[in-house]
Amino acid sequence: MKTYDLVGIGNAIVDVISKADDSFLDLMGIEKGIMQLVERERAEVLYGAMEGRVQTPGGSVANTIAGAGALGLTTAFIGRVRDDALGRFYADAMQDHGIDFANPPVKDGELPSSRSMIFVSPDGERSMNTYLGISSELSSDDVPKEVAGRAKIMFLEGYLFDKDKGKTAFLEAARDCRAGGGKTGIAISDPFCVERHRADFLRLIENDLDFVIGNEAEIRSLYETEDLEAALAQVAAICPLVVCTRSGDGVSVVADGMRIDVPVVKVVPVDATGAGDQFAAGFLFGLATGRDLETCAKMGCVCAGEVISHIGPRPEADMPALLREAGLL
Repeated sequence: MKTYDLVGIGNAIVDVISKADDSFLDLMGIEKGIMQLVERERAEVLYGAMEGRVQTPGGSVANTIAGAGALGLTTAFIGRVRDDALGRFYADAMQDHGIDFANPPVKDGELPSSRSMIFVSPDGERSMNTYLGISSELSSDDVPKEVAGRAKIMFLEGYLFDKDKGKTAFLEAARDCRAGGGKTGIAISDPFCVERHRADFLRLIENDLDFVIGNEAEIRSLYETEDLEAALAQVAAICPLVVCTRSGDGVSVVADGMRIDVPVVKVVPVDATGAGDQFAAGFLFGLATGRDLETCAKMGCVCAGEVISHIGPRPEADMPALLREAGLL
């Protein structure tokens, strides 16, 4: 049976992206720079108001899996879509990108396939309005043991914690992976996600995970503190590997009592959508191929730098070539 370098489990969401200025956001009542969950009716209104739409298969961890696949890893993604136009588009697009989509679209699904309306401001900030639809109904039934158990690395999406059956699917996938000798980790996803599920997150990190990747706001939120250094120390005490992205201030990696800080070149993003997702792709590619942690972090920074240079959450350049130019391959 097939073995995977990297398997992701998360929301299978079609990203619909367009440009919008601050006055448009105000007019539509969209809060700038964050992800908001919306109901189906609101999703239809926002979709209808978008101009120059770019449609792509998305979801945070799915974007990471796509980026890692573009670097050459053998990948699969576990997610739930309906057998409707958007769901078929999503499944086909993932397969077209060389990612094994582990779940066939669900016939007669209980909800439509998920979509996120993403408005990109002139300063590169993205305001995400997500209708979760059927992807939020993912359960243990959607996690093939033959996929999870044959993953060298399993990457989990924190957003799925919003439903109990998503949490259960998480735990079973993580345990199947570790039972097969793989490593498991999580994308914390969002500070508000942490606030909703702090105790469960910390329990999962301490008992079932080998690594955590999050930005500084997410890491601080784990321990309800503004002191990033204190939060890093606390999470590093319960998890073997902690990776914290700090936007233009670089990346901090803590493992085995050692800390590595990797700087980045500050640039004005064209579109910040997917920066964290593609950082994770580069980092996990390095991890899967046996690089040291500093090199992993540098690979992540190259991948994040590429994706913020254009509209859309997935790489457009020849990523192995970019890593070679940076002296990392």
